[in-house]
Formats: sequence, C-alpha cells, structure tokens
Amino acid sequence: MSTLKHKKRSAPKPPAKRAAPRALLVVTATIVLAAGLFTAAILLRGGEPKGVGSLSASPASQSSRVAVISVAADAGFGVLNGRWLRPDGGYVLEIRGVNAAGAIVAVYLNPRPINVARAEATRDGSTLKVFVELRAPNYPGSTYTLTYDPNRDQLTGTYFQAALQQTFDVAFVRMK
Repeated sequence: MSTLKHKKRSAPKPPAKRAAPRALLVVTATIVLAAGLFTAAILLRGGEPKGVGSLSASPASQSSRVAVISVAADAGFGVLNGRWLRPDGGYVLEIRGVNAAGAIVAVYLNPRPINVARAEATRDGSTLKVFVELRAPNYPGSTYTLTYDPNRDQLTGTYFQAALQQTFDVAFVRMK
C-alpha cells in the first residue's frame, strides 16, 4: 500500500519588498536634514551667506563710506561730482565720486559709454584739476586735462585725441 503523502500547500509568499524605496527615503531625509542645519546655521549667524541676497552694506561699512565721502568733501573734490556736458559735441563726462586720494569714479558717454582707463583729481593750491584717460577703439589713450572754474561752474582745458595726435581746447558745463 502506498500512502500518498499530501503536501500542505502554503499560501503564496508576497513579493519581497524592494530596498530602493527605503534607500530613497533615507537619502531624502538626509538632504532635508542637511538643508535645515545649513539654514539654522545662517539664521544663528545673523545674516545671509556671502555673495547671496541683497547688496546692502553693513552699518560698519556704511559708516566707513561716510567717512571717506566726508574726507573727500574736506579735500574739496565733492564739487566735481555730477554730469558734465561738452556742448561742442554732446559728449558727457559723469563724475560719480572722488575719494580723498583723488581717484575718480567716472563714466564717459559719446553717446555710448567709452572705457575710462584712469581718472583722477588733484589740487594745486586752490585750483582743482581733473585728468581722464580713455582706452577704447578710436580712443587709444586719448586724454582730458581739465581745470575746475568755480566762478562759471565749468571744467575747461584740453583734449588730446590720440588717434589723430591732435590737441583741442574744450569746456564742460554742468548738466542741471
């Protein structure tokens, strides 16, 4: 006699859980945690990371700028700030600032901007002098040598056109 052995069938096993969703969850949690720590560090530090956000200056740097501007004003260079028009050609020299050492931040327009390679102010007694060097195509080292006339509120002097090797008498009047 043969006995039949009946095997008990077990219920089908569910498919094995994949490790990928768990790994994805761990990676996501790590990234979120790192971002949170970074943000907390910035907030505790009391500012934004360097190079991010607005360009507003800190109170300390603003006060140092005020000091530099005050010294420039004491040197008498502040009167040079402004937009100056050369009436004979419509050229504009915009002096945006002069520091205590006489370095000028300037823009020259004809009518488009021409590179200002160097600009400086000097004092000869009570006379203010301005020197501007242009470097661009058709302006290979052309220069303005000007003197400020406080009675007429004008800059007068000479313009050396380097490409032509010629010097011209010029005047700039303040634009209102």
